[in-house]
Amino acid sequence: MPATISLSALSLSTPDGRILSTDLDLTFGCERTGLVGRNGVGKTTLLRVLAGDLPVAAGKVAVGGSVGLLRQAVQHRPGETIADLFGVRAGLAVLRRAEAGTASVDELADADWTLEERVATALVAVGVEAPLDTPLAELSGGQATRVRLAALTFAAPDFLLLDEPTNNLDREGRQAVVALLSGWKGGAVVVSHDRELLETMDAIVELTSLGVARYGGNWSHYRREKALALEAARHDLTDAEKQIAEIDRGAQRSVETKARKDRRGRGAAAKGGMPRIIAGLRKDRSEDSGGVDARITARRRERAFGALSEARERIEILQPFAVTLAPTGLASRKDVLKLNDVSAGYDAAKPILQNVSLSIVGPERVALTGSNGVGKTTLLKLLVGDLQPLSGRLRVTPDVAMLDQTVGLLNPATSILENFRRINPGADANACRASLARFTFRAGAAEQIVGTLSGGEMLRAGLACVLGGPRPPSFLVLDEPTNHLDVASLETIEAGLRAYDGALLIVSHDEAVLDAIGITRRWRLRRSERPGVHAWIEADGE
Repeated sequence: MPATISLSALSLSTPDGRILSTDLDLTFGCERTGLVGRNGVGKTTLLRVLAGDLPVAAGKVAVGGSVGLLRQAVQHRPGETIADLFGVRAGLAVLRRAEAGTASVDELADADWTLEERVATALVAVGVEAPLDTPLAELSGGQATRVRLAALTFAAPDFLLLDEPTNNLDREGRQAVVALLSGWKGGAVVVSHDRELLETMDAIVELTSLGVARYGGNWSHYRREKALALEAARHDLTDAEKQIAEIDRGAQRSVETKARKDRRGRGAAAKGGMPRIIAGLRKDRSEDSGGVDARITARRRERAFGALSEARERIEILQPFAVTLAPTGLASRKDVLKLNDVSAGYDAAKPILQNVSLSIVGPERVALTGSNGVGKTTLLKLLVGDLQPLSGRLRVTPDVAMLDQTVGLLNPATSILENFRRINPGADANACRASLARFTFRAGAAEQIVGTLSGGEMLRAGLACVLGGPRPPSFLVLDEPTNHLDVASLETIEAGLRAYDGALLIVSHDEAVLDAIGITRRWRLRRSERPGVHAWIEADGE
Protein backbone atom coordinates (compact mmCIF):
# COMPACT_ATOMS: atom_id res chain seq x y z
CA MET A 1 0.00 0.00 0.00
CA PRO A 2 1.19 3.58 -0.67
CA ALA A 3 2.68 5.35 2.32
CA THR A 4 0.33 7.83 4.03
CA ILE A 5 0.19 10.05 7.10
CA SER A 6 -3.28 10.71 8.53
CA LEU A 7 -4.34 13.20 11.20
CA SER A 8 -7.61 12.69 13.06
CA ALA A 9 -8.95 15.34 15.47
CA LEU A 10 -5.34 16.28 16.22
CA SER A 11 -4.52 19.13 18.60
CA LEU A 12 -1.20 20.96 18.60
CA SER A 13 0.23 22.70 21.65
CA THR A 14 3.50 24.28 22.72
CA PRO A 15 5.73 22.59 25.34
CA ASP A 16 4.25 24.91 27.99
CA GLY A 17 0.72 23.78 27.09
CA ARG A 18 -0.48 26.71 24.96
CA ILE A 19 -2.99 25.43 22.37
CA LEU A 20 -2.01 26.20 18.77
CA SER A 21 -4.63 24.29 16.76
CA THR A 22 -7.41 21.81 17.45
CA ASP A 23 -9.37 19.16 15.55
CA LEU A 24 -7.00 18.87 12.59
CA ASP A 25 -8.12 16.28 10.04
CA LEU A 26 -5.80 15.74 7.07
CA THR A 27 -4.07 13.08 5.01
CA PHE A 28 -0.64 13.38 3.38
CA GLY A 29 -0.04 11.04 0.46
CA CYS A 30 2.79 10.26 -1.92
CA GLU A 31 3.15 13.80 -3.21
CA ARG A 32 5.06 16.99 -2.48
CA THR A 33 3.08 19.13 -0.05
CA GLY A 34 4.06 22.66 0.94
CA LEU A 35 3.04 23.50 4.53
CA VAL A 36 2.53 27.24 5.01
CA GLY A 37 1.13 29.51 7.71
CA ARG A 38 2.03 32.44 9.90
CA ASN A 39 5.05 32.30 12.20
CA GLY A 40 4.21 30.70 15.53
CA VAL A 41 1.09 28.89 14.28
CA GLY A 42 2.69 25.46 14.80
CA LYS A 43 4.20 24.30 11.49
CA THR A 44 7.44 23.05 13.06
CA THR A 45 5.46 21.54 15.94
CA LEU A 46 3.33 19.62 13.42
CA LEU A 47 6.42 18.26 11.65
CA ARG A 48 7.87 17.10 14.95
CA VAL A 49 4.59 15.38 15.84
CA LEU A 50 4.57 13.63 12.46
CA ALA A 51 8.16 12.53 13.03
CA GLY A 52 7.34 11.18 16.49
CA ASP A 53 9.58 13.72 18.25
CA LEU A 54 6.64 15.18 20.20
CA PRO A 55 3.77 13.30 21.84
CA VAL A 56 0.21 13.75 20.62
CA ALA A 57 -1.71 15.86 23.13
CA ALA A 58 -5.12 14.97 21.69
CA GLY A 59 -6.32 13.15 18.60
CA LYS A 60 -4.45 10.62 16.53
CA VAL A 61 -1.61 10.44 14.01
CA ALA A 62 -1.34 7.32 11.86
CA VAL A 63 1.92 6.98 9.92
CA GLY A 64 2.08 4.33 7.23
CA GLY A 65 5.75 4.15 6.33
CA SER A 66 9.06 5.58 7.53
CA VAL A 67 9.78 9.29 7.93
CA GLY A 68 12.91 11.40 7.98
CA LEU A 69 12.98 14.91 9.51
CA LEU A 70 15.23 17.81 8.49
CA ARG A 71 15.25 20.32 11.34
CA GLN A 72 15.97 24.04 11.01
CA ALA A 73 18.71 24.19 13.62
CA VAL A 74 20.90 21.34 14.80
CA GLN A 75 23.74 21.36 17.30
CA HIS A 76 26.53 19.11 16.07
CA ARG A 77 28.22 16.80 18.55
CA PRO A 78 31.91 17.46 19.20
CA GLY A 79 33.96 15.76 16.51
CA GLU A 80 30.90 14.69 14.48
CA THR A 81 31.78 14.14 10.82
CA ILE A 82 29.92 13.78 7.54
CA ALA A 83 30.34 10.00 7.85
CA ASP A 84 28.70 10.10 11.29
CA LEU A 85 25.76 12.05 9.91
CA PHE A 86 25.25 9.42 7.21
CA GLY A 87 25.67 6.65 9.78
CA VAL A 88 28.42 4.99 7.75
CA ARG A 89 31.47 5.33 10.01
CA ALA A 90 31.51 1.64 10.89
CA GLY A 91 30.96 0.57 7.27
CA LEU A 92 33.79 2.80 6.06
CA ALA A 93 36.08 1.43 8.77
CA VAL A 94 35.46 -2.08 7.43
CA LEU A 95 36.39 -0.91 3.92
CA ARG A 96 39.60 0.68 5.25
CA ARG A 97 40.53 -2.55 7.01
CA ALA A 98 39.76 -4.47 3.82
CA GLU A 99 42.09 -2.20 1.87
CA ALA A 100 44.79 -2.74 4.49
CA GLY A 101 44.26 -6.49 4.45
CA THR A 102 43.25 -6.63 8.13
CA ALA A 103 39.52 -7.27 7.79
CA SER A 104 38.08 -10.53 9.09
CA VAL A 105 36.35 -13.06 6.86
CA ASP A 106 32.95 -12.14 8.33
CA GLU A 107 33.61 -8.42 7.77
CA LEU A 108 34.55 -9.04 4.14
CA ALA A 109 31.38 -11.03 3.61
CA ASP A 110 29.19 -8.26 5.03
CA ALA A 111 31.11 -5.30 3.55
CA ASP A 112 29.13 -2.80 1.46
CA TRP A 113 31.52 -2.22 -1.42
CA THR A 114 29.30 0.47 -2.99
CA LEU A 115 29.00 2.50 0.22
CA GLU A 116 31.49 5.26 -0.59
CA GLU A 117 30.15 5.67 -4.11
CA ARG A 118 26.54 5.92 -2.93
CA VAL A 119 27.39 8.49 -0.25
CA ALA A 120 29.41 10.53 -2.75
CA THR A 121 26.48 10.44 -5.19
CA ALA A 122 24.11 11.70 -2.49
CA LEU A 123 26.49 14.57 -1.68
CA VAL A 124 26.99 15.52 -5.32
CA ALA A 125 23.19 15.68 -5.72
CA VAL A 126 23.16 18.60 -3.28
CA GLY A 127 26.32 20.20 -4.63
CA VAL A 128 28.79 19.14 -1.93
CA GLU A 129 32.23 17.67 -2.52
CA ALA A 130 34.02 17.01 0.75
CA PRO A 131 35.87 14.11 2.40
CA LEU A 132 33.64 11.98 4.58
CA ASP A 133 35.85 12.57 7.60
CA THR A 134 35.23 16.34 7.41
CA PRO A 135 34.00 17.62 10.81
CA LEU A 136 30.54 19.19 10.56
CA ALA A 137 31.79 22.13 12.62
CA GLU A 138 34.05 23.12 9.72
CA LEU A 139 31.12 23.50 7.33
CA SER A 140 29.22 26.75 6.80
CA GLY A 141 25.55 26.82 7.76
CA GLY A 142 24.51 26.33 4.15
CA GLN A 143 26.95 23.48 3.57
CA ALA A 144 25.77 21.74 6.74
CA THR A 145 22.14 22.03 5.61
CA ARG A 146 23.01 20.45 2.26
CA VAL A 147 24.89 17.59 3.91
CA ARG A 148 22.03 16.91 6.34
CA LEU A 149 19.58 16.84 3.43
CA ALA A 150 21.83 14.44 1.53
CA ALA A 151 22.04 12.15 4.58
CA LEU A 152 18.27 12.25 4.93
CA THR A 153 17.63 11.16 1.34
CA PHE A 154 20.42 8.56 1.59
CA ALA A 155 18.34 6.80 4.27
CA ALA A 156 15.47 6.62 1.73
CA PRO A 157 12.47 7.16 4.04
CA ASP A 158 8.92 6.97 2.68
CA PHE A 159 8.31 10.57 3.76
CA LEU A 160 10.64 13.56 3.86
CA LEU A 161 9.67 16.12 6.51
CA LEU A 162 11.64 19.26 5.67
CA ASP A 163 11.63 22.35 7.89
CA GLU A 164 12.77 25.36 5.81
CA PRO A 165 15.24 23.32 3.71
CA THR A 166 16.50 26.29 1.66
CA ASN A 167 17.33 28.53 4.63
CA ASN A 168 21.00 29.57 4.59
CA LEU A 169 21.51 28.10 1.12
CA ASP A 170 23.08 29.99 -1.76
CA ARG A 171 21.45 30.12 -5.17
CA GLU A 172 23.11 26.89 -6.28
CA GLY A 173 22.01 25.13 -3.10
CA ARG A 174 18.41 26.28 -3.50
CA GLN A 175 18.33 24.93 -7.05
CA ALA A 176 19.79 21.64 -5.79
CA VAL A 177 16.93 21.28 -3.29
CA VAL A 178 14.37 21.99 -6.01
CA ALA A 179 16.01 19.40 -8.27
CA LEU A 180 16.19 16.82 -5.48
CA LEU A 181 12.50 17.17 -4.63
CA SER A 182 11.45 17.14 -8.27
CA GLY A 183 12.97 13.65 -8.58
CA TRP A 184 11.79 12.38 -5.19
CA LYS A 185 9.47 9.39 -5.56
CA GLY A 186 8.12 9.27 -2.00
CA GLY A 187 6.03 11.72 -0.05
CA ALA A 188 7.34 15.07 1.15
CA VAL A 189 5.93 17.64 3.58
CA VAL A 190 7.89 20.87 3.22
CA VAL A 191 7.61 23.86 5.56
CA SER A 192 8.94 26.76 3.53
CA HIS A 193 8.61 30.44 2.70
CA ASP A 194 10.67 29.97 -0.49
CA ARG A 195 8.19 30.86 -3.22
CA GLU A 196 10.32 29.31 -5.94
CA LEU A 197 10.33 26.00 -4.05
CA LEU A 198 6.61 26.23 -3.28
CA GLU A 199 5.90 26.63 -6.99
CA THR A 200 7.12 23.05 -7.48
CA MET A 201 4.72 21.54 -4.92
CA ASP A 202 1.79 19.31 -5.86
CA ALA A 203 -0.38 20.74 -3.07
CA ILE A 204 -0.31 23.52 -0.48
CA VAL A 205 -1.62 22.99 3.07
CA GLU A 206 -2.25 26.10 5.15
CA LEU A 207 -2.18 25.88 8.93
CA THR A 208 -3.98 28.65 10.83
CA SER A 209 -5.37 29.14 14.33
CA LEU A 210 -8.76 28.18 12.88
CA GLY A 211 -7.58 24.83 11.55
CA VAL A 212 -6.06 23.41 8.39
CA ALA A 213 -7.01 23.71 4.71
CA ARG A 214 -5.65 21.89 1.67
CA TYR A 215 -5.29 23.46 -1.75
CA GLY A 216 -4.51 21.22 -4.71
CA GLY A 217 -1.84 22.75 -6.90
CA ASN A 218 1.25 24.89 -6.41
CA TRP A 219 1.88 28.29 -4.82
CA SER A 220 0.36 30.32 -7.66
CA HIS A 221 -2.84 28.27 -7.49
CA TYR A 222 -2.96 28.72 -3.72
CA ARG A 223 -2.55 32.49 -4.04
CA ARG A 224 -5.42 32.72 -6.51
CA GLU A 225 -7.65 30.70 -4.17
CA LYS A 226 -6.63 32.85 -1.20
CA ALA A 227 -7.47 36.04 -3.11
CA LEU A 228 -10.96 34.67 -3.77
CA ALA A 229 -11.29 33.66 -0.11
CA LEU A 230 -10.24 37.15 1.03
CA GLU A 231 -12.81 38.76 -1.23
CA ALA A 232 -15.48 36.41 0.12
CA ALA A 233 -14.47 37.23 3.72
CA ARG A 234 -14.70 40.95 3.00
CA HIS A 235 -18.14 40.44 1.46
CA ASP A 236 -19.27 38.49 4.54
CA LEU A 237 -17.88 41.23 6.79
CA THR A 238 -19.84 43.88 4.92
CA ASP A 239 -23.01 41.77 5.08
CA ALA A 240 -22.57 41.19 8.82
CA GLU A 241 -22.07 44.92 9.46
CA LYS A 242 -25.20 45.73 7.41
CA GLN A 243 -27.20 43.09 9.28
CA ILE A 244 -26.18 44.50 12.67
CA ALA A 245 -27.07 48.01 11.54
CA GLU A 246 -30.49 46.81 10.30
CA ILE A 247 -31.13 44.94 13.58
CA ASP A 248 -30.26 48.09 15.54
CA ARG A 249 -32.57 50.21 13.35
CA GLY A 250 -35.40 47.68 13.70
CA ALA A 251 -34.94 47.55 17.45
CA GLN A 252 -35.04 51.34 17.64
CA ARG A 253 -38.24 51.45 15.55
CA SER A 254 -39.85 48.85 17.84
CA VAL A 255 -38.94 50.88 20.93
CA GLU A 256 -40.34 54.07 19.40
CA THR A 257 -43.56 52.32 18.25
CA LYS A 258 -44.09 50.79 21.68
CA ALA A 259 -43.47 54.14 23.35
CA ARG A 260 -46.12 55.81 21.17
CA LYS A 261 -48.67 53.07 21.93
CA ASP A 262 -47.91 53.28 25.63
CA ARG A 263 -48.41 57.05 25.60
CA ARG A 264 -51.78 56.69 23.81
CA GLY A 265 -52.85 54.00 26.28
CA ARG A 266 -51.90 56.09 29.29
CA GLY A 267 -53.75 59.06 27.80
CA ALA A 268 -56.94 57.07 27.25
CA ALA A 269 -56.82 55.64 30.76
CA ALA A 270 -56.31 59.08 32.25
CA LYS A 271 -59.43 60.40 30.48
CA GLY A 272 -61.50 57.54 31.87
CA GLY A 273 -62.21 56.08 28.46
CA MET A 274 -60.93 52.65 29.42
CA PRO A 275 -61.77 50.47 32.41
CA ARG A 276 -58.86 50.14 34.83
CA ILE A 277 -58.69 46.34 34.53
CA ILE A 278 -58.44 46.50 30.73
CA ALA A 279 -55.77 49.19 30.93
CA GLY A 280 -53.81 46.97 33.30
CA LEU A 281 -54.09 43.97 30.97
CA ARG A 282 -52.92 46.05 28.02
CA LYS A 283 -49.97 47.29 30.02
CA ASP A 284 -49.00 43.72 30.95
CA ARG A 285 -49.29 42.58 27.33
CA SER A 286 -47.20 45.55 26.22
CA GLU A 287 -44.50 44.73 28.72
CA ASP A 288 -44.54 41.04 27.74
CA SER A 289 -44.37 41.96 24.06
CA GLY A 290 -41.50 44.34 24.73
CA GLY A 291 -39.63 41.63 26.63
CA VAL A 292 -40.10 39.09 23.83
CA ASP A 293 -38.96 41.61 21.22
CA ALA A 294 -35.90 42.44 23.28
CA ARG A 295 -34.97 38.76 23.62
CA ILE A 296 -35.44 38.14 19.89
CA THR A 297 -33.35 41.20 19.07
CA ALA A 298 -30.62 40.08 21.48
CA ARG A 299 -30.45 36.64 19.86
CA ARG A 300 -30.29 38.16 16.35
CA ARG A 301 -27.55 40.56 17.44
CA GLU A 302 -25.59 37.70 19.02
CA ARG A 303 -25.75 35.68 15.78
CA ALA A 304 -24.84 38.72 13.69
CA PHE A 305 -21.89 39.62 15.91
CA GLY A 306 -20.73 35.99 15.69
CA ALA A 307 -20.74 36.24 11.88
CA LEU A 308 -18.96 39.60 12.12
CA SER A 309 -16.27 38.19 14.42
CA GLU A 310 -15.73 35.16 12.19
CA ALA A 311 -15.38 37.35 9.09
CA ARG A 312 -12.89 39.60 10.88
CA GLU A 313 -10.83 36.60 11.99
CA ARG A 314 -10.73 35.29 8.43
CA ILE A 315 -9.56 38.65 7.14
CA GLU A 316 -6.94 38.89 9.90
CA ILE A 317 -5.56 35.52 8.81
CA LEU A 318 -5.87 36.05 5.07
CA GLN A 319 -4.62 39.64 4.94
CA PRO A 320 -1.00 40.33 5.98
CA PHE A 321 -0.12 43.17 8.29
CA ALA A 322 0.93 46.53 6.83
CA VAL A 323 4.13 48.41 7.64
CA THR A 324 4.78 52.14 7.38
CA LEU A 325 8.20 53.66 8.07
CA ALA A 326 9.33 57.08 9.18
CA PRO A 327 11.79 58.88 6.84
CA THR A 328 15.53 58.63 7.52
CA GLY A 329 16.39 62.05 6.08
CA LEU A 330 19.31 60.61 4.06
CA ALA A 331 20.56 63.01 1.36
CA SER A 332 20.91 61.58 -2.15
CA ARG A 333 24.63 62.42 -2.49
CA LYS A 334 25.82 61.59 1.00
CA ASP A 335 28.57 58.98 1.34
CA VAL A 336 27.21 56.16 3.48
CA LEU A 337 30.04 53.66 3.03
CA LYS A 338 33.49 53.89 1.50
CA LEU A 339 36.29 51.30 1.39
CA ASN A 340 39.67 52.25 -0.10
CA ASP A 341 42.12 49.36 -0.74
CA VAL A 342 40.86 47.49 2.31
CA SER A 343 42.22 44.08 3.24
CA ALA A 344 40.46 42.13 5.95
CA GLY A 345 40.36 38.77 7.67
CA TYR A 346 41.30 37.03 10.89
CA ASP A 347 44.92 36.33 10.00
CA ALA A 348 47.15 39.03 8.48
CA ALA A 349 49.08 36.34 6.64
CA LYS A 350 45.91 34.99 5.04
CA PRO A 351 43.46 37.84 4.36
CA ILE A 352 39.97 36.85 3.32
CA LEU A 353 39.56 40.07 1.34
CA GLN A 354 42.40 42.04 -0.24
CA ASN A 355 42.61 45.55 -1.74
CA VAL A 356 38.85 46.05 -1.88
CA SER A 357 37.44 49.43 -2.91
CA LEU A 358 33.67 49.88 -2.65
CA SER A 359 31.20 52.65 -1.94
CA ILE A 360 27.51 53.29 -1.28
CA VAL A 361 26.20 56.81 -1.86
CA GLY A 362 22.76 58.02 -0.80
CA PRO A 363 19.81 55.63 -0.74
CA GLU A 364 21.41 52.98 -2.94
CA ARG A 365 20.21 49.39 -2.62
CA VAL A 366 23.01 46.86 -2.94
CA ALA A 367 22.77 43.07 -2.89
CA LEU A 368 25.80 41.10 -1.67
CA THR A 369 25.76 37.61 -3.17
CA GLY A 370 28.14 34.67 -3.28
CA SER A 371 28.44 30.99 -2.47
CA ASN A 372 28.12 29.64 1.06
CA GLY A 373 31.36 29.90 3.00
CA VAL A 374 33.04 32.48 0.74
CA GLY A 375 33.08 35.21 3.40
CA LYS A 376 29.95 37.37 3.08
CA THR A 377 29.35 37.48 6.84
CA THR A 378 32.99 38.44 7.37
CA LEU A 379 32.54 41.42 5.06
CA LEU A 380 29.41 42.49 6.91
CA LYS A 381 31.25 42.36 10.24
CA LEU A 382 33.86 44.65 8.72
CA LEU A 383 31.22 47.14 7.58
CA VAL A 384 29.48 47.42 10.96
CA GLY A 385 32.67 47.60 13.03
CA ASP A 386 32.74 44.09 14.49
CA LEU A 387 35.98 43.46 12.56
CA GLN A 388 38.76 45.97 11.90
CA PRO A 389 40.56 46.23 8.53
CA LEU A 390 44.04 44.73 8.27
CA SER A 391 44.97 47.61 5.95
CA GLY A 392 43.35 50.35 3.93
CA ARG A 393 40.71 52.88 4.91
CA LEU A 394 37.08 52.31 5.86
CA ARG A 395 34.44 54.98 6.47
CA VAL A 396 30.83 54.22 7.37
CA THR A 397 27.98 56.45 8.54
CA PRO A 398 27.59 56.28 12.32
CA ASP A 399 23.86 55.48 12.24
CA VAL A 400 24.26 52.04 10.72
CA ALA A 401 22.21 49.10 11.98
CA MET A 402 22.62 45.43 11.21
CA LEU A 403 20.18 42.56 11.52
CA ASP A 404 22.01 39.27 11.40
CA GLN A 405 20.47 35.83 11.03
CA THR A 406 20.23 35.34 14.80
CA VAL A 407 18.90 38.87 15.47
CA GLY A 408 21.76 39.35 17.91
CA LEU A 409 20.87 42.98 18.65
CA LEU A 410 17.91 41.81 20.75
CA ASN A 411 18.32 40.81 24.38
CA PRO A 412 16.60 37.40 24.64
CA ALA A 413 16.01 37.81 28.39
CA THR A 414 13.80 40.91 28.08
CA SER A 415 10.52 41.70 26.37
CA ILE A 416 10.02 43.04 22.86
CA LEU A 417 8.83 46.33 24.35
CA GLU A 418 11.91 46.66 26.56
CA ASN A 419 14.17 45.97 23.58
CA PHE A 420 12.34 48.60 21.54
CA ARG A 421 12.82 51.22 24.28
CA ARG A 422 16.51 50.35 24.58
CA ILE A 423 17.11 50.67 20.82
CA ASN A 424 14.88 53.76 20.50
CA PRO A 425 15.48 55.70 23.73
CA GLY A 426 13.77 58.82 22.36
CA ALA A 427 10.38 57.17 21.83
CA ASP A 428 7.69 57.54 24.50
CA ALA A 429 5.53 54.66 25.71
CA ASN A 430 2.65 55.35 23.30
CA ALA A 431 5.01 55.62 20.32
CA CYS A 432 6.69 52.35 21.30
CA ARG A 433 3.43 50.45 21.45
CA ALA A 434 2.09 52.05 18.26
CA SER A 435 5.26 51.10 16.36
CA LEU A 436 5.20 47.52 17.63
CA ALA A 437 1.49 47.23 16.79
CA ARG A 438 2.33 48.02 13.16
CA PHE A 439 4.37 44.82 13.20
CA THR A 440 1.39 42.99 14.85
CA PHE A 441 2.88 43.00 18.35
CA ARG A 442 -0.26 44.46 19.90
CA ALA A 443 -1.11 44.86 23.58
CA GLY A 444 0.14 41.82 25.52
CA ALA A 445 2.10 40.49 22.52
CA ALA A 446 4.59 43.33 23.00
CA GLU A 447 5.30 41.98 26.50
CA GLN A 448 6.55 38.61 25.20
CA ILE A 449 10.08 37.65 26.21
CA VAL A 450 12.27 37.60 23.10
CA GLY A 451 13.81 34.24 24.02
CA THR A 452 10.38 32.58 23.83
CA LEU A 453 9.67 33.73 20.25
CA SER A 454 9.85 31.55 17.16
CA GLY A 455 12.58 32.33 14.63
CA GLY A 456 10.21 34.28 12.40
CA GLU A 457 8.66 36.19 15.30
CA MET A 458 12.13 37.11 16.57
CA LEU A 459 13.16 38.52 13.19
CA ARG A 460 9.91 40.47 12.95
CA ALA A 461 10.61 41.85 16.44
CA GLY A 462 14.11 42.85 15.33
CA LEU A 463 12.75 44.64 12.28
CA ALA A 464 10.15 46.38 14.43
CA CYS A 465 12.79 47.59 16.90
CA VAL A 466 15.18 48.81 14.18
CA LEU A 467 12.80 50.22 11.58
CA GLY A 468 9.79 51.14 13.72
CA GLY A 469 11.41 53.99 15.65
CA PRO A 470 10.84 57.71 15.10
CA ARG A 471 14.06 57.98 13.04
CA PRO A 472 15.20 54.75 11.34
CA PRO A 473 18.95 54.38 10.65
CA SER A 474 20.14 55.85 7.36
CA PHE A 475 22.10 52.67 6.53
CA LEU A 476 20.59 49.24 7.08
CA VAL A 477 22.62 46.03 6.70
CA LEU A 478 20.62 42.80 6.47
CA ASP A 479 22.11 39.30 6.60
CA GLU A 480 19.57 36.84 5.14
CA PRO A 481 16.68 38.72 6.81
CA THR A 482 13.86 36.64 5.37
CA ASN A 483 15.08 33.17 6.31
CA HIS A 484 12.54 32.63 9.10
CA LEU A 485 9.55 34.67 7.93
CA ASP A 486 6.29 33.17 6.77
CA VAL A 487 5.37 34.21 3.24
CA ALA A 488 2.67 36.69 4.26
CA SER A 489 5.08 38.47 6.63
CA LEU A 490 7.86 38.22 4.05
CA GLU A 491 5.80 40.03 1.43
CA THR A 492 4.88 42.73 3.92
CA ILE A 493 8.52 43.19 4.96
CA GLU A 494 9.34 43.54 1.27
CA ALA A 495 6.74 46.29 1.03
CA GLY A 496 8.22 47.97 4.11
CA LEU A 497 11.75 47.82 2.72
CA ARG A 498 10.51 49.31 -0.54
CA ALA A 499 9.19 52.22 1.53
CA TYR A 500 12.49 52.57 3.43
CA ASP A 501 14.31 55.63 2.08
CA GLY A 502 17.77 54.90 3.50
CA ALA A 503 20.75 53.01 2.09
CA LEU A 504 20.40 49.25 2.06
CA LEU A 505 22.93 46.41 1.87
CA ILE A 506 21.40 42.95 1.90
CA VAL A 507 22.80 39.44 1.78
CA SER A 508 20.17 37.18 0.25
CA HIS A 509 19.99 34.26 -2.13
CA ASP A 510 16.26 34.74 -2.70
CA GLU A 511 15.92 36.40 -6.09
CA ALA A 512 12.22 37.04 -5.50
CA VAL A 513 13.11 39.13 -2.44
CA LEU A 514 15.85 41.07 -4.25
CA ASP A 515 13.51 41.87 -7.13
CA ALA A 516 10.70 42.90 -4.77
CA ILE A 517 12.78 45.44 -2.80
CA GLY A 518 14.25 47.12 -5.88
CA ILE A 519 17.96 46.28 -5.74
CA THR A 520 19.96 48.77 -7.85
CA ARG A 521 23.46 47.22 -7.71
CA ARG A 522 25.16 43.94 -6.85
CA TRP A 523 28.42 42.98 -5.20
CA ARG A 524 29.42 39.43 -6.03
CA LEU A 525 31.82 37.80 -3.62
CA ARG A 526 33.81 35.06 -5.36
CA ARG A 527 36.53 32.65 -4.38
CA SER A 528 39.94 33.72 -5.58
CA GLU A 529 42.48 31.55 -7.33
CA ARG A 530 45.28 33.98 -6.51
CA PRO A 531 47.73 32.60 -3.91
CA GLY A 532 47.15 33.95 -0.40
CA VAL A 533 43.81 35.61 -1.18
CA HIS A 534 40.64 33.79 -0.14
CA ALA A 535 38.02 35.88 -1.98
CA TRP A 536 37.50 38.93 -4.15
CA ILE A 537 34.54 41.09 -5.11
CA GLU A 538 32.94 41.93 -8.42
CA ALA A 539 31.01 45.17 -7.94
CA ASP A 540 28.61 46.76 -10.38
CA GLY A 541 29.53 50.34 -11.13
CA GLU A 542 32.74 50.48 -9.05
